[in-house]
Amino acid sequence: MPSPTMNKTTDAMPDRIVALREWLSKQLNGAAFTLAPASSDASFRRYFRISFDDRRPSLVVMDAPPDKENCQPFVDIARLFAAADVHVPEIIAENLAEGFLLLSDLGHATYLSELNERSADALYRDAISALITIQKASKPGILPVYDRALLKRELDLFPEWYIARQLGKQLTPAQSATLSAAFERILDNNLAQAQVFVHRDYHSRNLMIASPNPGILDFQDAVYGPITYDLVSLLRDAYIYWEEQQVLDWCIRYWEAARKAGLPVNADFADFYRDFEWMGAQRQIKVLGIFARLSHRDGKDTYLKDQPLVMSYLRKTCHRYRELGPLEKLLNELVPVDTRTGYTF
Repeated sequence: MPSPTMNKTTDAMPDRIVALREWLSKQLNGAAFTLAPASSDASFRRYFRISFDDRRPSLVVMDAPPDKENCQPFVDIARLFAAADVHVPEIIAENLAEGFLLLSDLGHATYLSELNERSADALYRDAISALITIQKASKPGILPVYDRALLKRELDLFPEWYIARQLGKQLTPAQSATLSAAFERILDNNLAQAQVFVHRDYHSRNLMIASPNPGILDFQDAVYGPITYDLVSLLRDAYIYWEEQQVLDWCIRYWEAARKAGLPVNADFADFYRDFEWMGAQRQIKVLGIFARLSHRDGKDTYLKDQPLVMSYLRKTCHRYRELGPLEKLLNELVPVDTRTGYTF
């Protein structure tokens, strides 16, 4: 549901559309309705907005082919977050066997579509407050653990898809050793952080302008992991850039509010900010790999335009920390700097 409504119902997968309409007719007691695509998605899930001829409030239906997607985590986490007073879609009806969910509609306006210099501070304060609400509800043993194996599997997308497939380069043994050593340093930091519920994609495309604000989407991959992860997703967003001083200000506001809420953040802000940046390095490496995979495996090239911003975040972090200096050198070898136009991709 993260992108604006389109005007035409897709005719892809017509058999599923027929089945979806039949299921909806039963759930809606035969009410007359129309369907229109409600979002683009990096997964196999599709969302349609349901509009009614009698002008009742719209709804949204998720179509998640069961051979490609599992709806159960979405259902479970929606209920978990709703119980914590987090504003997520209400599940009105479900058909897990066919991969259909009928949901309340959180509206058309994403954070990304509404953010500007005037609105940003109030919107990010709301997002930070909602994030703290999620984290305060955290308990071990409920969500999958964001463990070393999963974090490392995400990092490995970078050499497989970004370096080998997108750049068409093969690492030398020395370069491979440098990358592996950097990954281990990053993982050691990530896993030493306090653990909380992690949305895992808490950014401007998945936050909706709503009441209460924000409405939160795309939480089905939530895990129990490092406390700085979602703040990095929010403030080092792949889709919108804010000046370092502004990011620092929002980080301080989060840190102060988190301490007041009793969350297990570092007592010293400098230590917290270091963890924030090192967690960012993990996420940025992962995102570069994911965006490359979306292009080269799935034919979704639109994400490539967002790679330069993600790489700029990563380079700046590597430059600031001596332990990540070898990774910065490797990045410069792989993607040389053009002093006239910036980094080449």
